[in-house]
Amino acid sequence: MILKCLTALLLLLSVLIAPAQAVAPDEVLEDPALEARARALSAELRCMVCQNQSIDDSDAPLAKDLRVLVRERLVAGDSDGQVIDYLVSRYGEFVLLKPRFAWHTFFLWAAGPIALVAGLIAIGLALRKRSQRMRQLSAAGPSKLSDEEEARLSALLNKSDRDESA
Repeated sequence: MILKCLTALLLLLSVLIAPAQAVAPDEVLEDPALEARARALSAELRCMVCQNQSIDDSDAPLAKDLRVLVRERLVAGDSDGQVIDYLVSRYGEFVLLKPRFAWHTFFLWAAGPIALVAGLIAIGLALRKRSQRMRQLSAAGPSKLSDEEEARLSALLNKSDRDESA
């Protein structure tokens, strides 16, 4: 029982510590304020290899290079905005985990709301069409069979009765 609890605790700790392992000790800046800025910037930048992970969380060699580059720019005196602008000019907007709102990213930002509105409109139209169809069916009442259809139905029922009695 104790072994299971200890194993669960170690597993939990390894999951919680895993993201912190991406930044190697040799990358950490001596100035805690600059390091905090570097970590904040790294959390906003996409790993070009992993793509859905920040460079702060990624172990990829390119992510390490980007983390080092961010720290070098900060040590050189660049502001956070200048570091981001430098990386965007070098790698494109894709390097940002949260792209900037601009005319060329408008569709990216608008796609979600547009899809939601289009889906709601489609659902509304489908429900409206269905309710109209149901009203038409209920207004028409049960349909009458033609003389030919009634004769055919009688023949089928009589045949079925004969088969069952045999």
